[in-house]
Amino acid sequence: MAKHSYEFKKKIVLEYLNSDEGCISISRKYGMASSSQLLKWVAAYKAFGDDGLKRSRSQKIYSFKEKLSVVESYLTNEISYQELAIQVGINNPSMIARWVNEFRIAGPDALRSHKKGRKRTLNKSQTKKTDTQVQQPMVDISVEHVKELEDENLKLRIENVFLKELRRLRLEDEAKMRELRKSSPVSEDHSN
Repeated sequence: MAKHSYEFKKKIVLEYLNSDEGCISISRKYGMASSSQLLKWVAAYKAFGDDGLKRSRSQKIYSFKEKLSVVESYLTNEISYQELAIQVGINNPSMIARWVNEFRIAGPDALRSHKKGRKRTLNKSQTKKTDTQVQQPMVDISVEHVKELEDENLKLRIENVFLKELRRLRLEDEAKMRELRKSSPVSEDHSN
């Protein structure tokens, strides 16, 4: 994806806002591949002003709770990354997309900040604590994981009902066959 300067973005956003020309027409005029990008810039400009069009060089550090709250909002509402970013005041919707993907892959722990650098060595008492903590199983309660389990449960319940019905029909067929054998005079004539 091509990087566009702040000046370029502001120029075409203002042109869109101050003219009767449509977004497709303006996008084509400036050689943009898609008009949706212009609409995203317009939304960001309306929500954040000039800052919505600038690439932020400073990185705000978000807490685990903030990240988790944003991810849960995305997963529980039918909302785009762009709309959610505007709602929560984040200037970079792709950051929310990254959080959601990490959450889906590794669960809530993926959203925790990880300290960079070399790990310090543990003394004996710290090692003992770590060993007891590791023995406790981690339970994945993420929305995605729970949904997968519910889907699997439903599939197994349907399969169970199907197999029970199949067994019932097979037993009925066997009973009918026994009845036919008992009442059939043909089988008696051939045995004599």
